[in-house]
Amino acid sequence: MNDLSGRISWADVGLALLLVAVAVAISRMRRTGLEGDIAVATFRSFAQLLAVGFVLDFVFGGGTALTPVVLLVMVGTATLTSGARGKRVPGAYWIAATSVSAAAGGTLGVLLLLGIVPAAPRAAIPLGSMIISNAMNTASLVMRRLRDDLGAHRREVEAHLSLGETAAEASASWHRTAVRNGMLPIVDQTKVVGLVALPGAMTGMLLAGASPSSAIKLQMVVMYMLLGGNAFAALVAGRLTVSRLFTSDHQLIRSLRRVSD
Repeated sequence: MNDLSGRISWADVGLALLLVAVAVAISRMRRTGLEGDIAVATFRSFAQLLAVGFVLDFVFGGGTALTPVVLLVMVGTATLTSGARGKRVPGAYWIAATSVSAAAGGTLGVLLLLGIVPAAPRAAIPLGSMIISNAMNTASLVMRRLRDDLGAHRREVEAHLSLGETAAEASASWHRTAVRNGMLPIVDQTKVVGLVALPGAMTGMLLAGASPSSAIKLQMVVMYMLLGGNAFAALVAGRLTVSRLFTSDHQLIRSLRRVSD
């Protein structure tokens, strides 16, 4: 099989935009009001991917020295995004940075040290981006779910605290729910991989002409890497969020105690 990516021209990309026009037409016909969002998303994706393409051309030609810089930029961007989503949690940016860094270091770092993944930018950067983006979403989900649940059930939480339980004990059930909520998407994705969809890494290798067996082995590494990374992110985000939603005296912070019933 020939490399499909090498046969796609800019004219082909232009023709693919007809599908965007179809989406805009459907949105207008059904009056969903998404035409502007679709246009902005299309323009941003085009500009961002074009810019990333030039950057990766430069990085791939510069050896492994620039790989940590690119990964740090990704972690920083993920921190800003996740922190903004969880901004009602005190120290949300610090929680996001720690969670994403733990996920990347605990998975990609280990795979690099063991030699399972080569340190070449062409391998480390795409795999790192997968881990970081998934960890970003997981940290956001855990922070928001934990903060909302503790606020909504604060009377019950305070009842546990009044019986002498610590903050960790009083919040345990909602902590478990938040971690489960954060991990469930990647767990479900892992369950149905190959049956419902062929994931990106496997699809990319198949389109590039690799054998199915090679593509499958790479996809297994990727899926297990993402599952482990999300577990790290959920665990760290949950633990740190609990520590920031209670005072040192094991009381809910003031903003949660003011939440209306």
